[in-house]
Amino acid sequence: MTFRNRLRLFAVSGLALFTVSASLPPAAASGATPEARHPSGGGLSATVRYTEYGIPHIVAKDYANLGFGTGWAQAADQVCTLADGFVTVRGERSKFFGPDAAPDFSLSSAAKNLSSDLYFRGVRDSGTVEKLLKVPAPAGPSRDAKESMRGFAAGYNAWLRQNRDRITDPACRGASWVRPVTALDVAVRGFALAVLGGQGRGIDGITAARPPTAAPPAAGVTPKEGAAAARRLMSTQNADMGSNAVAFRGSTTANGRGLLLGNPHYPWDGGRRFWQSQQTIPGELNVAGGSLLGSTTVSIGHNADVAWSHTVATGVTLNLHQLTLDPADPTVYLVDGKPERMTQRTVTVPVKDSAPVTRTQWWTRYGPVVTSLGAALPLPWTASTAYALNDPNAVNLRSADTSLGFSKARSTAGIQRALHRSQGLPWVNTIAADRSGNSFFSQSQVLPRITDELAARCSTPLGQATYPSAGLAVLDGSKQACALGSDRDAVQPGIFGPGRMPTLKNTPYVENSNDSAWLTNAERPLTGYERVFGTVATQRSIRTRGAIEDVAAMAERGRLRVTDLERQQFANRAPTGDLVAADVAKWCAALPGGTAVGSDGTPVDVSAACPVLRRWDRSVDSDSRGALLFDRFWREVASSVPGAELWKVPFDAADPVRTPRGLNTAAPGVGKALADTVTELKAAGIALNAPLGEHQFVVRNGKRIPVGGGTESLGIWNKIEPVWNPAAGGYAEVSAGSSYIQAVGWDNSRCPVARTLLTYSQSSNPNSPHYSDQTRLFSGERWVTSRFCEKDIARSPQLKVVRVHERR
Repeated sequence: MTFRNRLRLFAVSGLALFTVSASLPPAAASGATPEARHPSGGGLSATVRYTEYGIPHIVAKDYANLGFGTGWAQAADQVCTLADGFVTVRGERSKFFGPDAAPDFSLSSAAKNLSSDLYFRGVRDSGTVEKLLKVPAPAGPSRDAKESMRGFAAGYNAWLRQNRDRITDPACRGASWVRPVTALDVAVRGFALAVLGGQGRGIDGITAARPPTAAPPAAGVTPKEGAAAARRLMSTQNADMGSNAVAFRGSTTANGRGLLLGNPHYPWDGGRRFWQSQQTIPGELNVAGGSLLGSTTVSIGHNADVAWSHTVATGVTLNLHQLTLDPADPTVYLVDGKPERMTQRTVTVPVKDSAPVTRTQWWTRYGPVVTSLGAALPLPWTASTAYALNDPNAVNLRSADTSLGFSKARSTAGIQRALHRSQGLPWVNTIAADRSGNSFFSQSQVLPRITDELAARCSTPLGQATYPSAGLAVLDGSKQACALGSDRDAVQPGIFGPGRMPTLKNTPYVENSNDSAWLTNAERPLTGYERVFGTVATQRSIRTRGAIEDVAAMAERGRLRVTDLERQQFANRAPTGDLVAADVAKWCAALPGGTAVGSDGTPVDVSAACPVLRRWDRSVDSDSRGALLFDRFWREVASSVPGAELWKVPFDAADPVRTPRGLNTAAPGVGKALADTVTELKAAGIALNAPLGEHQFVVRNGKRIPVGGGTESLGIWNKIEPVWNPAAGGYAEVSAGSSYIQAVGWDNSRCPVARTLLTYSQSSNPNSPHYSDQTRLFSGERWVTSRFCEKDIARSPQLKVVRVHERR
């Protein structure tokens, strides 16, 4: 029997199911436009089958109807978070929340609502996304992608019409800003995600740009200062969006088939959360996984034959062009001596309890004029010089097509074909494995086509410092010869084509933990790519080093199964502890009088800390004693001791996994860090040997849920970035970390062997039954067994079938 017929039989069979028909009235919310009332034109429908933990399995006949079911189900779980994001991309945050409040940073880096609104209103007023929607595929989005956006808006609106008066989430209950949306709103949200690393990073500098006046010009930075600032700027890209992923080739597994473990690290709150589902169009598409909120497709997932994950890449997705201005007019710049006038984009933003604010943005052939990339990197607009920001993802609305290509792939070769065809990923690497035993890695992302040759020939003095240091090119915008070139296999001008992407296939393992592609496999280093992609032969993060140690040992041991992936996810080994804890404990025990001097000059008795550090098991499980002491100590060390002073054995490119090593306990900051940590924990009433889970937790509906895992500097695979609040008991919340986790393999059946976990659960509504159920699983290091095949969905003891549809 075919899959299509099995699905049809299931739908009409006499199984004892609780079935709800959600017939939706045509009446729209007050003030909605006709397009918002019915972006679909009416008549869309889908079947949503819920299994354990509120995971929906959405079945529809085509992409518009699948989008409808997806929008409906996402709204049911996350209406407040989605609505907040739609307020952002409409440029209405100041109208509803005031101009000086801060967004949640999920859709841009804007520090205040006003600058966010000025940018997104400018995007709307200029018709940027409407123009991209009209670009023919593959350079623009396909019909299927656009249909899914149209359906998503209709599904979201349908749920809202039925449930507006029954919203229980206190974050938006009764709020006037929860309104119907259009397909354009959905598309602009996708655009915002695409430009996160480019224009989205520079919004404050774009919206604050003003032509110089008679006042003294703002201070800039020296090239040396700019290099340091650019390094910090680019390193913060992974602060709340990191990830680990590994794919094993069949030669390392028990049955010759591939294995994949994906562990993305994303925010636990706000609009960049994942949401889990299965999407099915019989005979066309069948995929399960996690989607970023507001996305119509599965971002990270698996189908019957292939699984993939993403990690945030090191490629720098923007560059600057330094403009030479006309001495008579600072809004005119010169290219090969010929004047070009900047384009004005005047934007008006409504403001709560105040008059509207109108500002002008200035645009050039290269992109918008920008006066800063964060506070540490000012780019002053003077009478002679200005800077324009180039972001190639500002013309990229193709990520949904890349995801659809992955969803329909039948092998890692299909994953690579999807990457080559749509070229839609803005800021991530791809790691994949398949049923046939193939492993695959590619840093296929949309990057400005900055070759090392171009940077050497055209960098300004600032760019000569920032490009080698951070991969941020600053090119001479006064020369046509310094324009970005094109690759013949690229779908848009000014980006690298697929042939230039760092790629590694069918090694025993491929792994990435947010460093460059260089050590994707330590035995097969990747080299030969341009600096804008990342570095070669430079020091790796502790997390990368620990991950390579772990996965290389797993590959060497062989006979791997999905259970080995599960163990790796929750091994919670602290590589930094393995490197230094024994030395710290020995040094601590030898301190004269058992004392160290704190940063305020006060001697502190630290003798009780020595045996705790010695006995610590070098892990960050909830029951680990000494983990909290070491965590707080190491944070102090890492922030106060310069890298050049920290290690006895420096980094060696010939031994990159084992160096640097050997903590220099003689560095003055080490003693201060231990003294300050002991003082801090005692003041908070926290025992030095307290189990980690007693003081690292989240509170859900008044109950503490212990959380294992640890921070970036400890090098832990199961990365967690907790929020320190000693008055509340220690680490009392998690800001970011492990999110949608999947461990996937195959056996001889047609059903993949998959375990998943959405660490923060499906819903952010504290009144939802799926607000913390998977969070409790995460705390207990337990998994959800994926119900991918029809027989497994039908056997769910919590199966609920909901038929959702519109009326014209």
